[in-house]
Amino acid sequence: MPAQPLVVVLDHGADDLSALAEALTGAGARVVVTAEKRVALAADGLVIAGRARAADVMPALRSIGADQVVDRRLAGGRAVLAVGVGMHVMFSEVVQDDTATEGLGEWAGVVDAVGAPAGPAEVEVPVGSALFAGLEDARFHVALEHAARTFPLLDDWPADTRLVVPLVTWSRGDERFVVAVENGPLVGLQVHPESSGEPGAQVLARWVSSLPATAPDLPE
Repeated sequence: MPAQPLVVVLDHGADDLSALAEALTGAGARVVVTAEKRVALAADGLVIAGRARAADVMPALRSIGADQVVDRRLAGGRAVLAVGVGMHVMFSEVVQDDTATEGLGEWAGVVDAVGAPAGPAEVEVPVGSALFAGLEDARFHVALEHAARTFPLLDDWPADTRLVVPLVTWSRGDERFVVAVENGPLVGLQVHPESSGEPGAQVLARWVSSLPATAPDLPE
């Protein structure tokens, strides 16, 4: 049996993350829900997720040093999966209820209210997507009525570069918003795969299968 990668779901205290942890276990990962920096740094994959307000989540993330953990992991090319509000705080700013919250700034841009209600969303899958290929007709659950409507990093992307261009999956409908970003080791999901049935399970399984299984066993 292949070794299972260790995935840490970061426990920031503002959400119940048990359903996502269970879905990641079903996708083939060894899953630990913890706020311990040492474990988060050592894991094969780190997940930052939730459905709470960014104004509640960001102070919690900073208090447990998650900003430092994310920076160190990405600098080393090590996987981070950001789901829901976890994706929101990867942008420069999140605006909710007339309150602007400074994000981690891994991506330029603003997350704010969109006209689309929470619920199922259809997606426009970019060519080359590792996570959404073949799922063009699927519907994914969106829990939050705030999203990024632009992805400025692509606007300034240099033509002459060896860097891999980020792949952005968009929603279909009258008002487009960013559904997912595949940007090297940093992957963001506006949708909640744990609430999206078989398509969501496939997305998680693909992400888990991309991870190395090199993290040591945790002490009992």
